[in-house]
Amino acid sequence: MRIGSSTSNKLISRFCRIPCKFINFTLSCLHSSSSTSPEKEDFDIVEESMSDFEPPIRDEIFREGTKMGSYKLGDSSFYSLIDNLASSGDFRSIENVFDRMKRERRVFMEKNFIVVFRAYGRLRLPEEATRLFDRMVSQFGCRRTVLSFNSVLNVIIQAGRLGQALEFYSYVVESKKIVPNGLTFNLVIKAMCKLGFVDKAVDLFREMPVRKCIPDVFTYCTLMDGLCKEGRIDEAVSLLDEMQIDGSFPNSVTYNVLINGLCKKGDMARAGKMVDNMLLKGCVPNEVTYNTLIHGLCLKGKLDKAISLLERMVLNKCCPNDVTCGTIINGLVKHGRAVEGVQLLISMEERGQRPKEFVYSALLSGLFKEGRPAEARRLWMQMIEKGCIPNTVVYSAYIDGLCRDGKLEDAEEILSDMINAGHIPNVVTYSSLMKGFFSVGRGHEALLVWKDMESKNCVHNVVCYSVLIHGLSEEGKLKEAMMVWRHMLGRGYVLDTIAYTSMIHGFCKAGFLEEGLNIFNEMLCQGAESQPDVITYNTLFNGLCKNNDLSRAIDLLNHMINHGCDPDLSTCNIFLRTIRENLDPTQDGREFLDELVVRLCKRQRGLAASRILQLMLLQCLVPNASTWEGVLRECCKPKKIVAAIEKCCINLFC
Repeated sequence: MRIGSSTSNKLISRFCRIPCKFINFTLSCLHSSSSTSPEKEDFDIVEESMSDFEPPIRDEIFREGTKMGSYKLGDSSFYSLIDNLASSGDFRSIENVFDRMKRERRVFMEKNFIVVFRAYGRLRLPEEATRLFDRMVSQFGCRRTVLSFNSVLNVIIQAGRLGQALEFYSYVVESKKIVPNGLTFNLVIKAMCKLGFVDKAVDLFREMPVRKCIPDVFTYCTLMDGLCKEGRIDEAVSLLDEMQIDGSFPNSVTYNVLINGLCKKGDMARAGKMVDNMLLKGCVPNEVTYNTLIHGLCLKGKLDKAISLLERMVLNKCCPNDVTCGTIINGLVKHGRAVEGVQLLISMEERGQRPKEFVYSALLSGLFKEGRPAEARRLWMQMIEKGCIPNTVVYSAYIDGLCRDGKLEDAEEILSDMINAGHIPNVVTYSSLMKGFFSVGRGHEALLVWKDMESKNCVHNVVCYSVLIHGLSEEGKLKEAMMVWRHMLGRGYVLDTIAYTSMIHGFCKAGFLEEGLNIFNEMLCQGAESQPDVITYNTLFNGLCKNNDLSRAIDLLNHMINHGCDPDLSTCNIFLRTIRENLDPTQDGREFLDELVVRLCKRQRGLAASRILQLMLLQCLVPNASTWEGVLRECCKPKKIVAAIEKCCINLFC
């Protein structure tokens, strides 16, 4: 189809009514259509005519009207156009509008730039915002005030450029002579606290009255939050009193900041008192308050009180979120109360809440660990029936539980379902399968799982190596275990306590006690993550005592105590069994345990000493008077008595 001259004029006329940002799109469409048309020349005429067109504003809009002071009829239209273009992010067209305004000698108002700054903030463009701020006076003759200053400062902070924000603040205040207001201080204090410059934030806060700026609630909340995150709770609480003296009234956000800081510190007694203070000031606890308190109680292991507070929260028509309920359920699982966690899950669902996947993974893992595989399977089926699609973590938790229960075939079937559902098994999944196969004596299949990991490009980590070394050692394949050991070291991995203990256990079990002790000595030369724990020592104690080498076992016990590792009940039972069975004349072990308790008390390890004392009483071994005296003296020190009283107060108030 050929485009005539009249049609060209109509096209040009129509283009004049379209904002410029659509012209490029229209031209590109015409270009694409002209590639198939033999009459390209007519379109070139149209394109040449369009080059004289100046978008995006029609002349008729501003042609008429009289001047009224510095204001011309149509200035508000310019502002509306800039606002619309800024909302759509069309900054090129905004520059065209600014150029048009300059040619018409229109007065640039600061609000024209502020809407552009906000658009830069939404798109995280701090450099463009600062450049435009610098051009306001030199190119557009617009006087900058604290309003545009705050807008650009906020853009920089929104983009996460906190250091740049502080530099911009100093640059503007010192060179541009713009006086900051309350909002400016709030933004800068916020940036300083996020960077960890809390002392500088406090200094700036103290400078506000000198600058004739009164801190508001936001100022106090920001500074309190920064102090709490630095662990300076007392200073944050003192700001609450200062705030009220200065005439600022705290709100729920203020109290929530302080309650959160106290809960993270574990000071639940003061957190409870802060809630009472909150109520006295007429601030009603909200969802954030309850959630924070429940999290704090769970961290302290006070699960019954957390559940009670959750019930009160629901009665007060505050809806607990998934994280709150998940925190309580996770706490119940850790304390061996997974069944109660399932009941809480049911109550969540009755309130219309849909639990997240991590809640199911915690419950499945807990039920299997508590020896309740039937309940775990039932929960899995209910989860599937309710349409909750398990993710990799949930699948891995269920597979780990089935392996613990010895149901390896079921675990492999779930693994197949997991892969078919598009979820890729991770290191935890494979480690659980390996551990399960080793536990039932199917080490060959565990090695196949190891090879399958390599074929699937799943990188082995320290946990995988530890599982493999432990499994091979249990099967008496020390040569293979040592090969894995050397391979692990060759790959640059740092062996952890579990890997070392597994090798020591394998050597002791095979009767190679000296090799086990050599690895133990090597272990002592490693970093903190590879130091022996009580299980490592008990493994060696067991090997030495079975070898009737009680003197070396006692020397190792002295080494254990001197290095800050407390003996446990298993340690005592190993020595008691050896003393009763192998010494002549036969002894009951009372003298040994008496001496052990006294030595622990001398090293101020009262908790370990009291546990051994309890074991003596259970074994009907009467401690000496000096033993009782040592334990009581250690447990009844003034500082410990005060700590015990404070603990009682916490139990009363929380």
